[in-house]
Amino acid sequence: MIKNTSRYTTPSTILVVEDEPTLATAIAQRITAEGWTARVASDGASAVQAASQIKPDLVIMDIMLPIMDGLEATKRIVAERPVPVLILTARDDEADKVTGLGAGADDYMTKPFSMRELIARCKALLRRVERAKVIAKNSENEKVLDFGSLVIDPAQRIVTLRGEQIHLTPTEFDLLATLARRPKSVLTREKLLEEVWDWVDASGTRTVDSHVKALRHKLGSQMIRTVHGVGYAFEPPEDQEQEKDQR
Repeated sequence: MIKNTSRYTTPSTILVVEDEPTLATAIAQRITAEGWTARVASDGASAVQAASQIKPDLVIMDIMLPIMDGLEATKRIVAERPVPVLILTARDDEADKVTGLGAGADDYMTKPFSMRELIARCKALLRRVERAKVIAKNSENEKVLDFGSLVIDPAQRIVTLRGEQIHLTPTEFDLLATLARRPKSVLTREKLLEEVWDWVDASGTRTVDSHVKALRHKLGSQMIRTVHGVGYAFEPPEDQEQEKDQR
């Protein structure tokens, strides 16, 4: 079932996918209070249909849903049209979060959560959409980042590893490109939050960690080095290959 809870005519439309009526209503009310338009779907299949029809600017997606779970719904929605997805999960399990990010989500929150933080995450994701347009325009003439077996094309937003194209979510691509533009340089989690997510505080540092794990799952564990207590650094694969040859 899909219902319209909008009271305002605004440029930003947020699709809330939640099967618990009380929570869905609370989220929708807070969204409309911010001046956005809220649409609510109570199952995964309705969410896919609604996303196709209304083309939302942002999707808030619960994982545990009837008919079709949130992960499958997320995959179908982002496959049809790129849109930021914020997943909601009742389990504080890192594997579940990485799976959700791998399905195409851009961020996650663990239940229970504060409405204030939810709205802050929504604002950050909506800002990222506008910021991504500027970045894409500025990247049109940027040179390809060629690290031998790994090639990153900022203009086309394509990543190939050993000649095979790797599918990355928009957030994963931005995170990888941000690190790769400064190889071997350590970037703090706070700096990555600012440059990739456009967050001005450190409340989402665990989001950075989960996205790094998702990238390592797709690209290999050696390409992004952890500097404990600080952040991450990109290690060019060509350097790793040279080190192997010298041994």
